[in-house]
Order: sequence, then C-alpha cells, then structure tokens
Amino acid sequence: MPTNTWNRFQQHLCHCPEIGLWLDISRMKFDDEFLSRMEPSMQQAFDAMLALEQGVIANPDEGRMVGHYWLRSPALAPTPEIRQQIESTVDRIESFTADIHTGRISAPGNKTFSKLLIIGIGGSALGPQFVADALGSSTDKMTPYFLDNTDPDGMDRVFSQIGDLSDCLVIVISKSGSTKETRNGMLEAQAAWQRSGLDFSKQAVAITGDGSELDKLALAEDWITRFPMWDWVGGRTSVTSAVGLVPAALQGLDIRALLKGAQVCDQITRSRITTFNPAALMALMWHHATDGCGNKDMVMLPYKDRLLLFSRYLQQLIMESIGKELDLNGKPVCQGLTVYGNKGSTDQHAYVQQLREGVHNFFVTFIEVLQDRQGSSMQVEEGVTSGDFLFGFLYGTRQALSEKGRESLTITVEQIDTATIGALIALFERTVGLYASLVNINAYHQPGVEAGKKAAGAVITLQKKVQAFLAANADETSPEKIANAIGATEQIETVYAILRRLQHR
Repeated sequence: MPTNTWNRFQQHLCHCPEIGLWLDISRMKFDDEFLSRMEPSMQQAFDAMLALEQGVIANPDEGRMVGHYWLRSPALAPTPEIRQQIESTVDRIESFTADIHTGRISAPGNKTFSKLLIIGIGGSALGPQFVADALGSSTDKMTPYFLDNTDPDGMDRVFSQIGDLSDCLVIVISKSGSTKETRNGMLEAQAAWQRSGLDFSKQAVAITGDGSELDKLALAEDWITRFPMWDWVGGRTSVTSAVGLVPAALQGLDIRALLKGAQVCDQITRSRITTFNPAALMALMWHHATDGCGNKDMVMLPYKDRLLLFSRYLQQLIMESIGKELDLNGKPVCQGLTVYGNKGSTDQHAYVQQLREGVHNFFVTFIEVLQDRQGSSMQVEEGVTSGDFLFGFLYGTRQALSEKGRESLTITVEQIDTATIGALIALFERTVGLYASLVNINAYHQPGVEAGKKAAGAVITLQKKVQAFLAANADETSPEKIANAIGATEQIETVYAILRRLQHR
C-alpha cells in the first residue's frame, strides 16, 4: 500500500475498543477541508442531540419528547418518574420471563410455554425480528414467530409453522392499540385459538400505551399481563424498550447485555470530538455521499448471515426518519436517504455487477465480523477456511468498487453477540439523529405515515359503500354507475379495483 494511502487509512479509521468496533471511512472520496467546513454544523448537531436527551419537545406534531436514549441510561431521564418507570419495567420483564421459563406461569394443561408469537408491524416487529434472527440459536428458551402484516395467507403460513398452539405465548404490540394490521393479526390469532379450543386470553400479553384500546381489552379479558409503551418512544426506536426486550428475554437472550452495548455506544457517540465519534463520522459521510440531499442511495452489505435483516430494520429507522418534505423552517426540501441491501457474499451473485459498472447512484456500507463462528473452522483449501473466503469477497468487492470510483464505509465488529447488536442499533440511531440535524429536518415525526393510514381507511370506507350498494343492486357491474350512485365519481378506478377484489376474496 502506498504511503499516502496508508496515511489516509490511519487518519480515517475510528476505533472504539469499548464496543469492539472500527469505522473505516478511507474509501470515501472527501478531503479534510470538507470536515473542517462541516465542523460548525456538527457542533450544532451535538447541541441538538444534547437538548433531545435533556427532554426538549422533539416531536412538535404530537407534543412529545423523544427518549429512546433514556431506555439504556435511565439516569438521563428528565424526571424521577420516567427513570423509575424504565427501571421497574426492565425488572418486571426479567421477573415475568423467569416465571414463564420456570413454568410458574404455564400454558394450558400445565405445559411450559415453548413458542412465542409476536404480533406487530413496523417498529413493533422489525426491531424484534432483527434481534431474534441475529441472536437466535438452537438453545433458545422459546422459538419466536411473527405476524407482521395483514396478509391472510401469510398468517396461515405462520399458524401452520407453529402447529400446536397450546404452548404458544402471544405478544400483541401496538402503542395506540388501534393499528389495523396489528388488530387484524390479533383477531386472526383469537380465531385460530378458538378453533383449537383454547382460551386466547390465558396465553396473551399486551405491550401498549396506558389506556389504549388494546390496554382496555387486555384488562377486560384478563390477559396474563401488560407492559408499557410510552409516548416518548417512537416505534422505529423502540427495540430497547419493552417492544424489543420482552420478546428477546422470552427467547432467552441477555437483555441487560443488549442494553449495556447500546449504553456504551451512546456514551462513545456523545463525544464532541468528531473524529473520535463513529456516529458523527457516519453522519458526515452520509452528507458527503449524498450532497446533503439524498442524491445517492445507501446499500447495506453485511458479510454475515446473522445480519441479513439489518438492512430491513434500517430501512424504517433511516427512511422514516430522514424522508421529509419540509425542513425545520417549513421550507420544502424533500429530503431522504434510500436504503437497500442483501448480504455478502450473496450480493456477489446478485447486484454487485450493477454496483461496479452500472448507474452510479449509491454508496455502500460494508459490515465485517471478525469472528467466523463459535469454535474453530475446517479448511476448505490448504490454510484457508470458508470464513477466509467471506473475508476475501468483502475486501475484494470493496476494492473492485473503489477502482470504479464507488465510495464505501466499512464497519468492523469483533463478533455478533448481544452487546454488539445493542451497539449497532445505538450507532445507527445516533447517526440518524445527527444527520437529521445536519440537513435541518425533524427525524422524530412521520406525517407521511399517518397520511397513508388515513388514505387506507378511506378505501375501506369506500368498499363498505360499494358492498352496501351491491346488496341492494346485485346485478349492477358497471364501476362507473356504481361510483356515481354512491357519490364517488372521482374514484371510479378504485371502485373497479374493489369490485375485482370482491370477486376473488
């Protein structure tokens, strides 16, 4: 390696031994003048993050604080009451988990619960799914399954995989308790339990907001227990709350280690020395790569099977946080950062051809894991293991992209364990917050999501009108006539789609 290249590598490698993590930004084509120019904005971003952690109202649409960082450092909470709620909830989760695992709380017929069905959507499923898949093993205390959509066939597949429902504990997760996809999943599960001659309420747990529809239902039906979802924790940053901790603990994972990994990463990424702060450096590289306006996509390439779902989790965390029409001053900016990804070396046989030689509309984030597996690896060639090939594919791909002027970041971690997963979650949460400040947007509200929910509700309302009309006019098949008859003249296309759907329902 030429001396100037080696020097650049050394200068732009951030090592965080406390969490066993390295961030290499040497393959990003920025100059030091960029770092100097951005430093005042970076310091302002640190100020905004400090205010967030101190309890400023960060979601003005709903008048809410944003406190996911308090979840792993309760002492930072702005009131003693919030600190006590966080600490007591983690204690309750551990106590409840012990009762389930030891059989003090048992399934019908005095069985020990061995399976776990999590019903949620968005942040209420993506985070728990990622953690479960990344850390699951054959020694898990309970096997997790997920209902994370309102697709009937998808739900049938999950129920088929579960098989016997009598030893399956159900966790229903919804802050408002009225999220349609989650409610539908719960109703489908209740019907499945009834078909099996089981009392759903004796196997159900709710994670929800105090006084929500779900909270009231769980209380009225005497579910096993309820855990809180606080209004100051957004769905996409809820994985270190009860949303992620309850499923993880029941699966058999060490939730204290998960929280500790996140806490240590939070502490490191509070550093105001930009070059010592991996989240600050990542935020700056996102800004550099996309010209601060989302001009390029981020391709996530984790070279580890256990991190396959990380890109899916990050899609919501990043795109829901960064994809905003207006900036903090109300100016239209249409910000965003598109995320997609596969895994190495599967990507070698999928889309690296386009990344290297096709349209240059992306930058890459590689993730390298130093530990191949628990125990030693066999040699597939003399002196070479399967893991050595994985390493070779990662650095070969990085070099091949670099030769064509494609930029990349590389995150290296020592191993995949519970603390490391906590640290990765915290690293990207902090990066999102800092980047949002750099581009002057609010990362903590989601008006577009709410608009989508309202539009979906309007379609269901229209369908009910069509069905009512057809009940009295069964022979009518013209979408135009039906639309006119029910006062939906501007929605003929949707009426046609409804009619087609009703024929195949």
